[in-house]
Amino acid sequence: MNTKPSLWLMVTMLMFPQIVETIYSPALGSIAQSFSVSYPQAAQTLSVYFSAFAIGVVVWGILADKWGRRPTMLVGLFIYACSALVAMQTNNFTVLMLARAFSAFGIAVASVITQTMLRDVFSAQELGKVFSLMGIGISISPVLGMFLGGQLSLIGGYQYVFSALFIMALVLFSYNLFKLPETQQQTQPVAIASLSARMLKDRHIWLSALLVASYNIALFSYYQLGAFRFSELGFGVDKFGYSGIALGIGSLLGSYLNTVLLGKKLSQGFLLWLAVILLTIGAIGVYMMLGSICFVIPMLLVVMSFGIAIPNVLSMALNDYKQQVGSAGALFGLSYYLLIAAGLALAGVVQNLGIVLIGCAVVTLAVMLLRK
Repeated sequence: MNTKPSLWLMVTMLMFPQIVETIYSPALGSIAQSFSVSYPQAAQTLSVYFSAFAIGVVVWGILADKWGRRPTMLVGLFIYACSALVAMQTNNFTVLMLARAFSAFGIAVASVITQTMLRDVFSAQELGKVFSLMGIGISISPVLGMFLGGQLSLIGGYQYVFSALFIMALVLFSYNLFKLPETQQQTQPVAIASLSARMLKDRHIWLSALLVASYNIALFSYYQLGAFRFSELGFGVDKFGYSGIALGIGSLLGSYLNTVLLGKKLSQGFLLWLAVILLTIGAIGVYMMLGSICFVIPMLLVVMSFGIAIPNVLSMALNDYKQQVGSAGALFGLSYYLLIAAGLALAGVVQNLGIVLIGCAVVTLAVMLLRK
């Protein structure tokens, strides 16, 4: 019988990759100044991050089926901690970019292994509620990340941010070393070629990947472009950090609403349409109000849509791949993280949050119309 991991630990592990990214966003200005690069160049580290994250998702997902969930998690966290240490100490922008890539590769383990462990021990019916709980935890991540990132950047620049990430990585590694159980009953052969071919032909997988990517691009484009917009409007990096509180409230409301509506037996399809409507209204609102700090208000609707959509998409996406859930989760993660990386690279070129959000809304609407 599998040993169920602590849900609190699982929530923490899913939160950590988001905290890692959002705590870094307020430091973009400090990085641009310290390394004498432009803000768009500094912001493109987000695209590098997600590209490396996608590779990590594949590697850790496959190794989770081969090695087991626990040892894979520990190796990934160790790599992340070492990379954060390098980023904290370097004075070279190229080295910083490489450290960011390796840190993204390492911390990807927290996302894919946590989801794999949850799929190990919960039935398909339970997963929707479990992922809703995870969503509530994730909704707190931007609050913690952006607030801490804003304060740390104000006090000591990007070095303090990376120091905090290194300390958090050591704490999580130590806790997992003693508390994380193994949830895989037996190692399974990894028939990655046949599994890849099957998933490439699976229309449901591709539509799910597009949905996950679109909502993540909508959310992370704010972290990528928001700090620069705040600066243009005359607000400091600490104020941008405070805006994470408003976004966290919006995501928390979305996750809570999702949990309530699931409890009322409303279909996941209905909830996904609700998320599309909220994203569309929020995107149009941000576009129209981008000349004022008030654009944060419609951004709340965008993050609410994220809190509703993501738990439902993730809980349904791999129902047909129970036998190789680690590898299937890795390939699924690869697809949507590569899409996220491409989307954020494009967002860095566009440099207009409103246009990026409207693009995300159009994609999600098209995907929903294509779903059966």
